[in-house]
Amino acid sequence: MTFVRIGGVPHHVVTEGSGPVCVLSAGLGMSWFDWDPVVPHLAPYRTVVRFDRPGHGLSAPAAVPPTAAGEADRIAAVLDALGLLGPAVVVGHSIAGFHAEAFARLHPDRAAGLVLVDSSAEEDPRPSRTTVPARVLGAVLCAAGLPAALGPAVRDLAVRAATVRGGTPRPGPGPASVRTDPAPVRTDPAPVRTDPALVRRVYRTSRVLRGTLLENARYGAVAAELLALRDEHPLPPGLPVTVLAAPDGSARWERRQRALARRLGARYEAAEPSGHLVMRDRPDAVARAVLEQP
Repeated sequence: MTFVRIGGVPHHVVTEGSGPVCVLSAGLGMSWFDWDPVVPHLAPYRTVVRFDRPGHGLSAPAAVPPTAAGEADRIAAVLDALGLLGPAVVVGHSIAGFHAEAFARLHPDRAAGLVLVDSSAEEDPRPSRTTVPARVLGAVLCAAGLPAALGPAVRDLAVRAATVRGGTPRPGPGPASVRTDPAPVRTDPAPVRTDPALVRRVYRTSRVLRGTLLENARYGAVAAELLALRDEHPLPPGLPVTVLAAPDGSARWERRQRALARRLGARYEAAEPSGHLVMRDRPDAVARAVLEQP
């Protein structure tokens, strides 16, 4: 288990595999192990870096509220701490799609590509002016013992609601179907299930509840900041970008994801069948989107 200190905050980091670097950043309230189904597809071909943002997974609480620029710098700092100084493909799920895009705009020399996995997409965000309500709510819920009593159960319900298979990762055909690498890879990996002990260790803590509420409270502000970055910092010319969406029958969400792809000059792909947690429903599609980038 590896921890690196960034801005005075210990960050939990997991590195596996070998080859060109890709970074996997999970969505709101998620942890490094939510990418477990994807890693077996990628590790034979890529150095896979996973990390927990402050207040998520096993990382320490946040020292300051999140910003788009701060999260972009965090990705760069994680890579620096690991001695991975070259360009990387950054994969951002949900709210971490904001962070991945900000990284490419603010650190263009470090970005080899972007994969936005059912990314958050806002054209008219409404920033909250304060995080005080979120902090007060977190303090009340934690004082009532909610994380210890219900944290893992709430996490399980959220995962079931955001997947088409009730939380069980879908094996999928695997990237061997689209790769010609000489190294062998299983074309039908066994489903990867999260260790219940890890879920309890993470989601019984007040730290994760507080971190999730803080990041959610800053959602609109981070979205607005990213819109400003789009005007001031263009993406690197020729940067490969893939928007991997999970419309799941929602025409409105599909329109928003396609609009995001057009805005970024990205390739659009729908992961079907899949809920919001594409890394669990279609790990093969996530891996393919990474491996198909130049």
